Amino acid sequence: MKKLPDSSIHLAVTSPPYNVGKDYDFHNDQMGYDDYLAWLNKVWVETKRVLVPGGRFCLNIAPTGIKEFLPIHHDFTTQIRKLGMLFRTEIVWYKQTMLKRTAWGSFKSPSNPHIVPSWEYVLIFSKDQNKLIDTEENADITKEEFMKFSDGMWYIPPERKRNGHPAPFPEDLIYRLIKFYSFKGNTVLDMFGGTGTVAAVAKKNNRNFVHIDISKEYCKIAEKRLTTEKEKLSQVKLDIVQNKNILIKRIGEPLAAIQR
Repeated sequence: MKKLPDSSIHLAVTSPPYNVGKDYDFHNDQMGYDDYLAWLNKVWVETKRVLVPGGRFCLNIAPTGIKEFLPIHHDFTTQIRKLGMLFRTEIVWYKQTMLKRTAWGSFKSPSNPHIVPSWEYVLIFSKDQNKLIDTEENADITKEEFMKFSDGMWYIPPERKRNGHPAPFPEDLIYRLIKFYSFKGNTVLDMFGGTGTVAAVAKKNNRNFVHIDISKEYCKIAEKRLTTEKEKLSQVKLDIVQNKNILIKRIGEPLAAIQR
């Protein structure tokens, strides 16, 4: 992210690793909690730097644990507000994932029952000001979409196709965020880009995008996904930023690696 210019991003949409031991390609998902928060705080600092005034940050996160409940959504909110970002709202993403239950706690007894989260949050922040400046002709959300998406309870099933990633976004979630919080021609960033859902949805909806992930394997999957979209990268640059390389590709050009 340090290679990105100041005030160059209109919308950041991401979901960081939840630190619950998921099998990511190139990440330790079992850090000490304080180390985990300190690591992500550095990401939030960079996120604020690259956003334009009025730029939005949509952060998907959920409380973790049942026996040892960790309200990481609260901790992230506190961190980001301390940086001066404006906390606008929170969306409840109801995932409808209650088909298989094992962690009941004290089953049929009030002695120690467990609530199993069937939802996640999308926390919405903006930089410096509430309004994102653009011309209304670049607003492409329909009346029906606007009315539907402005209800903060979103019923969206989780993504079933993993594509080599343990926790991919459903495209509908990203579609709603992009249409509701950005204009055509804006630039959308996912700094934990995984296999490229945000990039793919941004491209299909006439936004530019920056996809960042430390995993070369995930970046390869993201690039394949993008190049197989029918509305392909005719003019828009594909930026896939890796830990040690920036991969830049234009249609008709070979893939080039620029060392940092």
